[in-house]
Amino acid sequence: MAALVRAASLTNYLEVSRHLGINPHALLAQVGLSAALLEDPNQRLSATTVVTLLEESARVSGCETFGLRMAELRQLSDFGEISLLLSHQRTLRDALRVIVQYRHLLNDALAIDVEESGKTVIIREEVVSDHSRSSRQATELAIGVMLRFCAALLGAHWHPISANFTHSAPADLAIHRRIFGCKLVFGSEFNGIVCPSADLDTANPLANDAMARLAQRYLDSLQASGNLSLENEMRKTIYLLLPMGRATIEQVAQTQSMNVRTLQRRLEECGVTFSDLINSVRRDLVIRYLENPNYTLGRIADMLGYSMPSSFTRWFIAQFGKPPAIWRVENGVSVRS
Repeated sequence: MAALVRAASLTNYLEVSRHLGINPHALLAQVGLSAALLEDPNQRLSATTVVTLLEESARVSGCETFGLRMAELRQLSDFGEISLLLSHQRTLRDALRVIVQYRHLLNDALAIDVEESGKTVIIREEVVSDHSRSSRQATELAIGVMLRFCAALLGAHWHPISANFTHSAPADLAIHRRIFGCKLVFGSEFNGIVCPSADLDTANPLANDAMARLAQRYLDSLQASGNLSLENEMRKTIYLLLPMGRATIEQVAQTQSMNVRTLQRRLEECGVTFSDLINSVRRDLVIRYLENPNYTLGRIADMLGYSMPSSFTRWFIAQFGKPPAIWRVENGVSVRS
């Protein structure tokens, strides 16, 4: 089942397009969409189509920060039905748990993980679709929206340490600096935001337990009627855990509150194996990594779970018919020294 996203993910698309002097209707038609489809925020769109639209819009406009410009205009209300539950959570920690729990109602292609280590927290995000090439615009849109959400909930108490991106830096960092207001790390091993763990426990002055319970009952009714794809959920989890060296079947099963045997049986019912999913994610990620000139082949091998670069090279040749170094040359990727 292909990942789907709500049309609300393209909120402000028309506005940003017109501001940059491009024709949004022509670009929408090019990927099989229309402005009328965007009028219903709950309309479900192909994640691959949305990623392609954003990348093409950035190319045509010559604006490397197209997705980030969309994020800058987002409001808490753009989270749809979930916004009421989010706004009444006691802390940012509670609100992030809500986003993780109900993320498929927002964006079925969005993978989110909150990792706490000592006094810092990493909020990791990945956009998972059938689009194996760079999804810079969709990724920056997702991270920008997360930043806007945290800032809306905590106000002056929100102090991000860094915003991290696996892709390379744009030529002009002015918009990134204005929106994030913190250290920017490009060519990172993950996409997401690093912040102090203390920020997650700052009290939300608008918290209301009664309103939160009402909103949660409504969302649970929507979730019960939904049709989650286990295969999509597994792929999203692997996207997050693989670069961290934690994409074992035991770890993935734990994130889904299953034991390994149950997970294997459920995947078998879907007609796939865990190895199939690992290989599929590796195929997607390796292209994104190879397109980044900041990544050496040794670093890419490590991020894909290979302890030896030679093992990675053999796998790549088996998958793509040529060594990764040759792929880079043929695709015009010059590795920076």
